[in-house]
Amino acid sequence: MKLKKSLLSIFAWLILFTCGSSLMVLAGVYLYLSPQLDSVESIKTIKLHVPLRVYTDDGKLIGEFGEKRSKPIKFEDIPQDFLDALLAAEDADFYSHHGVSIKGLMRAVSHLLMTGEKGPGGSTLTMQLTRNVFLTLQQTFTRKFKEILMALEIERTLSKEQILELYVNLMFLGKRAYGIEAAAEVYYGKSVVELNLAQHAMIVGIFKGPSVLNPIANPKRALERRNYILGRMLSLKMINQERYTAMASLPITAKYHGQNLELHAPYIAELARKEALKRYGKRAYSDGYSVFTSVKSHMQESAQQAVIEGLLSYTQRHGYRGPEQRLAFNTGQKSTEQANQNPNTPEDTTPPRLSEQDRKQWLKRLKNIPTYAELKPAAVTQVGDQQVTVLIASGEEIVIPWGSGLSEARAYISEDKRGPSPKTASEVLTAGDVIRIRNTKEKSWTLSQLPQAQAALVALSVNDGAILSLVGGFDYRHSKFNRVTQSERQPGSNFKPFIYTSALESGLTPATIFNDAPIVFDDAQLESTWRPENYSGKFQGPTRLRKALYQSRNLVSIRLLRRIGIKNAIKTLEKFGFDPATLPKDLSLSLGTHAVTPLQVATGYAVFANGGYKINPYLITRIENFRGDIIYRAKPNTVCADCNNKLAAYDEHYEITLAAQRDQTPDLNNTDPYDAYIITGDPFKLAFELKDKLGILSPGDFPRAAKILDDQVAYLMDSILKDVIIRGTGRRARALNRNDLAGKTGTTNGPVDAWFSGYNQDIAASAWVGFDQNYLLGKREAGGTAALPIWIDFMRTALRSSEDKQRTQPTGLVTVRINPETGKRAPIGDPNAIFELFRAENLPEQELQHNASPWQTEGNAEDDLF
Repeated sequence: MKLKKSLLSIFAWLILFTCGSSLMVLAGVYLYLSPQLDSVESIKTIKLHVPLRVYTDDGKLIGEFGEKRSKPIKFEDIPQDFLDALLAAEDADFYSHHGVSIKGLMRAVSHLLMTGEKGPGGSTLTMQLTRNVFLTLQQTFTRKFKEILMALEIERTLSKEQILELYVNLMFLGKRAYGIEAAAEVYYGKSVVELNLAQHAMIVGIFKGPSVLNPIANPKRALERRNYILGRMLSLKMINQERYTAMASLPITAKYHGQNLELHAPYIAELARKEALKRYGKRAYSDGYSVFTSVKSHMQESAQQAVIEGLLSYTQRHGYRGPEQRLAFNTGQKSTEQANQNPNTPEDTTPPRLSEQDRKQWLKRLKNIPTYAELKPAAVTQVGDQQVTVLIASGEEIVIPWGSGLSEARAYISEDKRGPSPKTASEVLTAGDVIRIRNTKEKSWTLSQLPQAQAALVALSVNDGAILSLVGGFDYRHSKFNRVTQSERQPGSNFKPFIYTSALESGLTPATIFNDAPIVFDDAQLESTWRPENYSGKFQGPTRLRKALYQSRNLVSIRLLRRIGIKNAIKTLEKFGFDPATLPKDLSLSLGTHAVTPLQVATGYAVFANGGYKINPYLITRIENFRGDIIYRAKPNTVCADCNNKLAAYDEHYEITLAAQRDQTPDLNNTDPYDAYIITGDPFKLAFELKDKLGILSPGDFPRAAKILDDQVAYLMDSILKDVIIRGTGRRARALNRNDLAGKTGTTNGPVDAWFSGYNQDIAASAWVGFDQNYLLGKREAGGTAALPIWIDFMRTALRSSEDKQRTQPTGLVTVRINPETGKRAPIGDPNAIFELFRAENLPEQELQHNASPWQTEGNAEDDLF
């Protein structure tokens, strides 16, 4: 008996010693590891990695940048089906434990004792979160102890709902997707709330192994995992047998979905990305900033389409360059060349057909050829007499009839020469050719080709410089070079209005006469003797300034600059924003021989549009952080032609409204009016918006644009540039049936560059067409033929909802009847007299005798190139 008691005592002491030792070991482990763990505060303030997102002015997503593709979702928005699937698969006891599952740990220990190896199991959902967010994935005992301690701390600090919200937002789910909302978009192109139970279970299955269990990389294993999860839900009575059977029988519908952009505007998105990176560094890619631009989505779509149409039209005018590459028949088919050499043999009357093996190879090749703009790659499979059959990457075969680009596919020889019109399709294409096809507005496919020329288009709000649309090239994927902001090109005659502005400022008038005649310069500033010419090679003799500009007479522009002086002209150009250091100090300045960007030109033309105010272009209107707080707001220089008078009449009403609103909302008493506008509604908002329209806010907000042109000079230049549209080189724009348009064409020697810049009282836009390598455009191309159609197509949409706006003639201008030959005031009764505008101090002399010449008229433009 004593021996038995002694043994029990020993055993009890042994147990006590073991427990005490274990507690001491655990206490030691805790004391050793605890300082290495993240603090409670770091758990509370954990930041989700949210990519930078860029939006249009009307809230359409146009860009997303970040190493991680994530989109946070709140706990209350998580579908119940998803939560059930997650807990069934990962942690059915989640709501009953405190971060650590004793049963799970015992299973893991048992596995270790029986096999001698560390195995899976034992990790709760909280421990998984700890492992993936705070610790490494290395399988060590130290990490496991840290995981347990951290899980306990998380459970003590956060609610179950907060833990689940972190889990579903932070976990990696393959294909750069972090969190279930991003995964739903990547695999299904939808929000997680739009998915069915089978799709929820599929995403839950990825948690266990993002690289091996995602439905794109390994659909078989992903399907098995999905159905296992559905089975777990059935066994836990989360779903019934009927629903299990229905969901488990569904096929895999997952496929990779790229960025879910609402509008394709990559040139704009890239500009916004660079600005965000400049402001916030690399954290811009992860801190959830939302950048809102000034771009109007409908204008951007119109601008992109206008550039595409303009370049495709130019390309078609210059001939078909042939296929991009050739695909071979590798399975015993007679080669196309052999078939074409023997057209009279019976076997050659039918073009070779693809074998299944060739078809697979061709489809593989086609899938690796990118689509640019609207031009899909296609492989010619059969060539008929006046049609061809092509294969596209989707596997669809399409017939291109004779009238869909084939009949017009004259061979390109040079920029000025094409081959004869084809009579059969075999003169254009052969089987195996890789070509481009395009789906037209009539929903039919047509033969096309990638342009080698490029184009740019930018449009600004003339009142504050907001960029309304910007297209830097044919397709961003084809060329990331932004020709609006990066390409410096000679503007040619597109630059003349700025020189003519300096002339009007110096006291010359639209009726001042200059001789349009040959001239030769031996200028020390020039490398050789300079003999400038008009494009037509013809000369009109004495010509008024107005006519010289709308007909773009080069020799008049040169004589004009020589008369007013290069230094005076450069002073005027500097006011428009052109850098004097980049401007030539010789007479070639009058013909636009220096380099400028389309954005600079559009900014300059905005001055003519807004009545003489210098605005600065800007793209970003505001930036919000991940909580939606505005952390940056643009305060552009804004045109306000009559602010003082309008503001005085309005101030009383504004102050009364503001006081009433602040009485209702006491916390606004010390709030800046701009911030108050954001957080309040009517009536304060209405009062603010009215002030906004006047161009004036609180002191320091929205500084006024500087007045750089006299009202009279600005109006005179606007009047002359309207004549460019009415009777000059821009007369194609009359197709828009508007009376408020003005602008100027421009073409450089060669021609190499083609321009059109124009405006109404709301929008100024500049279009450019040319080759990046400075190749010749072709002698029949010009600003009026290559660039102006792009501008017209864009403005047709941009101005669709706006009415004609006529500018009020400023005081100090007088309308006078003049002799169009001499520019002097016409005698009473002169049948050839025309009306002209003058500043009151610059009225012309009275002509004593009428000497009209029958050949001098107000006819249409002659030099369409300039």
